[in-house]
Order: sequence, then structure tokens, then C-alpha cells
Amino acid sequence: MAAAFAQTPPPRPTQPPPAPAAPQIAPYEPQLLRLAELMGALHYLRGLCGFADAPAWRDKMNALAEAQGFDEAAKARFAGAFNRGYRSFSESYRSCNEAAGTVIRLYLDESATIIKALEARYGR
Repeated sequence: MAAAFAQTPPPRPTQPPPAPAAPQIAPYEPQLLRLAELMGALHYLRGLCGFADAPAWRDKMNALAEAQGFDEAAKARFAGAFNRGYRSFSESYRSCNEAAGTVIRLYLDESATIIKALEARYGR
């Protein structure tokens, strides 16, 4: 009879499944995100100021994303940065003026600096 009252050990708690691995973020992604943001701003401002190359900035951004072989999450971050750059200026600049021209020059210079730094450090 004692065997009938014996307690069975409680079931062992199951281990939760391992958390999915964090996405691999390239060490140069912050620079690429800044570059995408600059491209978005240039896409808007150069169009606003009548430059014929305005659509090329979106094309360059897409080409860069393709060349990097981004996964969907990275593509979303990259597109978000581009759109943030575009929106930030579309909300405050309604016509081309001296300030817009200054921003264009500064952003072209900053873009070139980022590209040179990335090529020097990570170039293939």
C-alpha cells in the first residue's frame, strides 16, 4: 500500500527555446545609415532646387542597399534613414533658398567624407 501513496517527482521544467540570434550588424552600418539619411535629404533638396540629378539619389541608395546584400531588417533600417532625411527637409523647406543650397553643399561634402572613410577602412 505504501507504493500506492508514493509521490512521483514533479516534472522537470522544460527549458524555453533559445532566443533567436541577434541580427548581425555590420560594424560600418551606422555610417551607411547616416549616408542613407544624407541621400534622402539630397534627393529632396536637389529636386526642390531644380537639379536634374535629384532622382539619382534614390537610385544610388537602392544600388548601395543591393550591393550590401542587406537582409529585410537592414533594408528597413536603411530605407527608414533615407525617408527620415527626406521628410526632415520636406517638412521645413518649401522652396529653394540660400540655406537649402548650403545644406546641399554640406551634405555632399559629408557624403564624400563617409564614402572615402568606408572605402579606406572596408574597401574591397
